[in-house]
Amino acid sequence: MYPLRRNRRLRANEVIRSLVRETIITPNDFLVPLFVVEGKGIKEEIASMPNYFRFSLDLLEKEVKELWNLGLKAILLFVKVPDALKDNKGTEALNPNGLMQRAIKTVKNACPDMLVMTDVALDPYSSYGHDGIIQHGKVLNDETVDILAEMSVSHAKAGTNFVAPSDMMDGRILSIREALEDEGFFDTGIMSYSAKYASGFYGPFRDALDSAPVEAKNIPKDKKTYQMDYANRHEALRETEMDIDEGADIVMVKPGLAYLDIVREVKNEFDIPVAVYQVSGEYAMIKAAAEKGWLDHNQIMMESTVAFKRAGADIIASYFAKDIVKLIS
Repeated sequence: MYPLRRNRRLRANEVIRSLVRETIITPNDFLVPLFVVEGKGIKEEIASMPNYFRFSLDLLEKEVKELWNLGLKAILLFVKVPDALKDNKGTEALNPNGLMQRAIKTVKNACPDMLVMTDVALDPYSSYGHDGIIQHGKVLNDETVDILAEMSVSHAKAGTNFVAPSDMMDGRILSIREALEDEGFFDTGIMSYSAKYASGFYGPFRDALDSAPVEAKNIPKDKKTYQMDYANRHEALRETEMDIDEGADIVMVKPGLAYLDIVREVKNEFDIPVAVYQVSGEYAMIKAAAEKGWLDHNQIMMESTVAFKRAGADIIASYFAKDIVKLIS
């Protein structure tokens, strides 16, 4: 005898499937990463990230307005710093007229209501491609944190809504929060990259910003001494709890698809907004497989995005944001 309850009744057609669908994607779910370069009239495609671009400030303004018109209301800014301005201490990061500071002002002038988040880390500014100061073959923690706090204040002065420390130095959230409060920036938020793993999925991003660690004597070859071991789960909860205690307003798990278990654990454990970053390697894999005709681009794009939200993410940083919003509209 067949059961009286047949689950397939709720899958019979798209109308009923849409009525009972548990996870819905909207433009409000997305944080859009944007790459900024010096110059004018520049919109250059990133070779390892097909159909994703670096923008000069004039075209950044145009891009931001387009995003807003699509219903995308939050961006995450990264800058590609010229080699001549890089050094071991990330001095250019503190320049009040630096590229990041001008990018923040450009966005706010073009679209005042756009929520701006800014990357806080030294690797775009470092001559060694690391997130901190190097001394005797070691990435220094406390000295780096001091600079990150100054950097955050500089971004706040330029008008950012949130700073987003992506460095994984110990204690940096508390130092940043105290620095912002001391300068009167009580309303400037912190989105902490709380569980950021030392992942192989970051390659195309480092191409985009020319920020990969350099190969040289007495320079760490990777970021494993400060980013998390991808074999660890409980550590992610400890890191996240510490960041919340230190003053983070939003916590992030990075990368995304290979870490959905961490997203769910963090969401279950803490009553705080959780972000996830669908990183460049994830984007590039989908693009490459679709180009080969091995996967359906739009289906995999949507399926992976729904997985983030189903796992518990409140905010999804994704290079697919524009494509998804155009598709679902």
